[in-house]
Amino acid sequence: METKRITDHIADAAAIIRAGGLVAVPTETVYGLAGCGLNEQTVRQIYEVKGRPAVKPLSLMVPDESAMERYCEAVPETARALARRFWPGPLTIVLRAKEEIPSIVLAGGKTVGLRCPDHPLTLKLLRECALPLAAPSANPSGAESPKTAGQVLGYFDGKIDAVIDGGPCGIGRESTLIDMSDTPYRILREGALPRETIAAALAEELTLVGITGPSGVGKTTALQELGAMGALVLDCDEIYHELLEQDEELLAALEEAFPGTVREGRLDRKALGRIVFTDAGKLAELNRIAHRFVTRAVDARLRDYAMQGGRLAAIDAVELISAGLAEKCVATVGILAEREKRIERIMRRDGISREAAEARIDAQKPDTYYRENCSHILFNNADADRFSADCRALFKEILNHG
Repeated sequence: METKRITDHIADAAAIIRAGGLVAVPTETVYGLAGCGLNEQTVRQIYEVKGRPAVKPLSLMVPDESAMERYCEAVPETARALARRFWPGPLTIVLRAKEEIPSIVLAGGKTVGLRCPDHPLTLKLLRECALPLAAPSANPSGAESPKTAGQVLGYFDGKIDAVIDGGPCGIGRESTLIDMSDTPYRILREGALPRETIAAALAEELTLVGITGPSGVGKTTALQELGAMGALVLDCDEIYHELLEQDEELLAALEEAFPGTVREGRLDRKALGRIVFTDAGKLAELNRIAHRFVTRAVDARLRDYAMQGGRLAAIDAVELISAGLAEKCVATVGILAEREKRIERIMRRDGISREAAEARIDAQKPDTYYRENCSHILFNNADADRFSADCRALFKEILNHG
């Protein structure tokens, strides 16, 4: 067999594919050994030429996101979101396969990986032949993955029908492989696309509701109602206090800004309170430090939650807007209450004097700030049951319109 080198006559390569032949193709990562993924005999040839163990399934190259519906069952919206974000590109998404995918491709399993390569010649080939391509890397099993057509010919000259010479591959690493056939999602192989990049993209697809307002208004109750609706609930105040117990970097930053407030590895909160609640500049500095560490922790938890397959989350933060967290939210709900009720709640909750509670309130932003910056406002001046009912009604409205 003569292996043909193709540079621009992609129709010739498409004809070979449709006839059941094998064509090595360029991608942005490495060259692949491609054949029709719906032709069992062709797929068997790929295994034989590569010396690939039959227990290892093959992925399919496809031209775009629409292939998910054609070849896969129960496609989650998150998989479509990753395809829109990273295809064409070095990401293989594993989903439940439809029955028309030959069992030899699946190696006895029930899932198939789909990949849309970022190379113009291979994308043109996919459109020309209108078939999914089984295309593992174009090397004998165990050998280095080829980055040029010359390397492919060094392996398979005379053993395959053609190679499309698209020049050297730019990345030189295999695609990242993520299994989204079930939750939690799993990175089966971390390649050219980092796990953190994928997790961050999934986190951006979360429906995120922000809860904010000054101290003593009842934000925790609102957060509990969202939790009852299935949301991951993130109380930034709780996260901040957890970090104070665990994060040495945060404690070092606080001691540097407010000398004498960290003793033997622990924060003296009352000492810090005496400094910041009587000095607007000091309070602003504390907020800047807290925002940086809390936002980092929130982002990490949202990424982990998204990788678990989560879809709804809520953030409770006094400084939701100034910390930049509101920008991540589909809606921001400001909760307000009468001053006297707030004083009573703060005194009871924190065990402090009326004077200290009033000082805390006076150091925080006025109600007008939340009215001007939040998409919705809830008032917590009635009994607990009434407020809970108001929360449920508003959150259902927000989610129905989201």
